[in-house]
Amino acid sequence: MVRVEVKAELLRWARERAGLELEDLLRPFPKLDEWERGELRPTLKQVESYARRTRVPVGYLFLPEPPQEEVPIPDFRTMGDRQLERPSPDLLETIYICQARQEWYRENARRTGEDPLPFVGSATLQSDIGEVATAIRAALDFDLDERAELARWTDALRRFIDQADDLGILVMSSGVVLNNTHRKLDPQEFRGFALVDEYAPVVFVNGADTRAAQMFTLAHELAHVWLGQSALSDAQAVVVSEHAVERWCNQVAAEFLVPLAVLGAEYDADADLWTEVARLARRFKVSTLVILRRIHDAGFLTRQAMWAAYQEELDRLLEIPRGSGGGNFYATEVARVSERFARAVVTSTFEGQTLYQDAFHLFGISKLKTFQELGRRLGISG
Repeated sequence: MVRVEVKAELLRWARERAGLELEDLLRPFPKLDEWERGELRPTLKQVESYARRTRVPVGYLFLPEPPQEEVPIPDFRTMGDRQLERPSPDLLETIYICQARQEWYRENARRTGEDPLPFVGSATLQSDIGEVATAIRAALDFDLDERAELARWTDALRRFIDQADDLGILVMSSGVVLNNTHRKLDPQEFRGFALVDEYAPVVFVNGADTRAAQMFTLAHELAHVWLGQSALSDAQAVVVSEHAVERWCNQVAAEFLVPLAVLGAEYDADADLWTEVARLARRFKVSTLVILRRIHDAGFLTRQAMWAAYQEELDRLLEIPRGSGGGNFYATEVARVSERFARAVVTSTFEGQTLYQDAFHLFGISKLKTFQELGRRLGISG
């Protein structure tokens, strides 16, 4: 049995990078504690298996020291009073696959003669918040009254995504890495990110978050597109970020979804606060936390009262059990990669411009039958 030289610190790094304790891996690797103490060396087959289990490229385990992995785009997540931990493998892989999709779509758009999108980077941090919010609303044909009439939050979010997609923005929403339901994304680590490009702007929304929270994340990332600034975000309407870019995007998103003039005209200051919060959340299809912030912005709540109400409402929301997800695979797959992107890849592949293996990688699928059925569901035949 041939054993290989792997530094103990690399094995510990891979385990900790995956967020695993030693006890989590002792069953598949009963000698791991000895490996980590440098008392025993693993076989090459064991190293390869360990790399798969810890979701690290096997070559990393043979480096002289652990690599310094960083998020490949500006990281504007809120730090608060805690130190941000290293990015998880799930977060990094999600960004990488979205970058690969963006690169593919950019080249395809140029090849097919698409024009650059004029709204990308059309605003600056000095731009008026209200004017930018109005411009985004007009570009998307985002009608507040139409949204109020939608019965379900899911319908409102789907309509919002479709409007961005129609405009040329690739909105990708998923709660897992690719199609792996065992690798769930954590909203506590990130809520979304934007990859800005004049041909292929990508907005990713963490689908593991609540529908109401996803509304604000999508609006926040759209503000990044208008600003022309890629970023990893932890979009929260109530939190005042230490980053100027995030503060600006939060303000644009809040005004886009809940214009102060409209809220001020509709808010009943004599009614019970929580009754109004619930009513306005349904009216604007945003979270109750966003409504609390906007009521404060409109001058109806002091900052102290807002924070007290915010904490009370946050505690209530955290106690609500989450749904189990599921649903139609093909509808979910389209949502994960954006309908615009899905149509472009399927069409290009059927026309012979893109290799099937490349298309499978971009979708995270492995079977030809699945790909063909996806095309049929999109109304595209091979």
